[in-house]
Amino acid sequence: MSAIALSIICIYCLGLPLVAFALSGRQGSVSTYVGGGHDLPWWAICLSLVATETSTLTIISIPGVAYGGGMVFVGLGVGYVIGRALVAWLFLPHYFSGRAGSVYQYLGQRFGQAMERTVSITFLATRVLAEGIRLFAGMLPVAAILSAMEVPLPQWLVMVVIAGLTLGYTMLGGLRAVVWSDAIQLGVYVAGTMACIALLYHHATDLQIHMLRHSNRFHLFHRSRLYFLDPYTPCAAMIGGAIMAMASHGTDQLLVQRVLAARSLADARKALVGSGVLVGCLFAMLSLVGMLLWARNDEKSLAAMGLPASDALFPDFIAHGLPQGLTGLLVAGLLSATMGSLSATLNAMASATLLDFAAPCRAVARWMRLSPLGFARLVTVLWAIMLVLAALGFARSHGPAVVFGLSVASCAYGPMLGAFAFAMFDRQADGRDVLPAFIMALAVMCGAMMFWRPHGQAIAFTWLVPLGGAIMLACVWLMRGIRRGRA
Repeated sequence: MSAIALSIICIYCLGLPLVAFALSGRQGSVSTYVGGGHDLPWWAICLSLVATETSTLTIISIPGVAYGGGMVFVGLGVGYVIGRALVAWLFLPHYFSGRAGSVYQYLGQRFGQAMERTVSITFLATRVLAEGIRLFAGMLPVAAILSAMEVPLPQWLVMVVIAGLTLGYTMLGGLRAVVWSDAIQLGVYVAGTMACIALLYHHATDLQIHMLRHSNRFHLFHRSRLYFLDPYTPCAAMIGGAIMAMASHGTDQLLVQRVLAARSLADARKALVGSGVLVGCLFAMLSLVGMLLWARNDEKSLAAMGLPASDALFPDFIAHGLPQGLTGLLVAGLLSATMGSLSATLNAMASATLLDFAAPCRAVARWMRLSPLGFARLVTVLWAIMLVLAALGFARSHGPAVVFGLSVASCAYGPMLGAFAFAMFDRQADGRDVLPAFIMALAVMCGAMMFWRPHGQAIAFTWLVPLGGAIMLACVWLMRGIRRGRA
């Protein structure tokens, strides 16, 4: 590895925690630690949302998808914007009316503490699995690129270093440090992506540019009759993607926590809708990288290039096709993506634990003779350990476990969205119906994810949330009928 690339990576890894902690200010209370003081600017929250929901998987996967399929991820972004707009105008007024710190407290106010804690436990369990696999998968390209650059660090060491650096500023600076570091991290990998686009375009021949412009690779959707198996058809991308965005940005503490830190409802709406537009732009830039690589390689297949999978395309280009200084920036960008999603997850899991299980947490803190803020930081450390252990567990697993880890959040989103919809829009809804229905729907979705394979293929991830919501609706009606029959 050149001294320039190594210097850029080291400066980034050492400098980011210091800058994030300096920007976070003094953490005087648990409310500030998990809620950011409710005075963060909307544009910083907007950038944080984008950095939170994108990971190293996003950065390395989308160019590979575009290499073979064009701009289909941008079409998915259209559905994301629609879903966020619906959340901004339908969901956020309910959350801001009560100034809840955890989104699940709203369910507690509506259906009781048992409902709040059940959904919160579901969030915590799915986050451990989903973020564990994201941490493991995000470490792989970083370790591979470092190895190609003659810095062969063990995978577990790369993972521990990433988790340790992220834990440092997250534990000390709370949500404010997470938001400000996310903004910096997003800037790093957007700058790296734009530099790649400029370099690829500059070195492309006139024939390659002509070939790209006159190809059919700028379409946003697939023309397919496999409506429920292909996530990139117009219906799957726009309808399924919109409902998926409603669930993730309207019911998941990981993302709603940032929106609730805004100064006002108007600021929260601007941050949420703006993040959808930025995600679409990021998808477009990453897709353009893949398409330029397709033109640069003269339409060669991945197999002809000796690459085992589409996810290997962008890391291979970073390791072998860039100047050393730009390689250092892109490795820092991959680290940014992993650290951004990890820091957000740690703070969100700590906030759900502290707010949804307030009484048990206070009792444990008194028994341990810790201040509320000290106990909050301890909870953050414990969740970091759990995520690292989950990631190490996936490192010893095979394909089905990886697929399970990536899909489990989407399976929980449908029942969660259904529970929130009943809480907001059905005044007759009762916790005695919604709670058992939620548990039933969650069990059905887990079974469908693992065992249902129509035509031998898994259901497209964009349809998992609508399916879960429909099952939740049916389960609530079933529970109502049973309860009324007994009456």
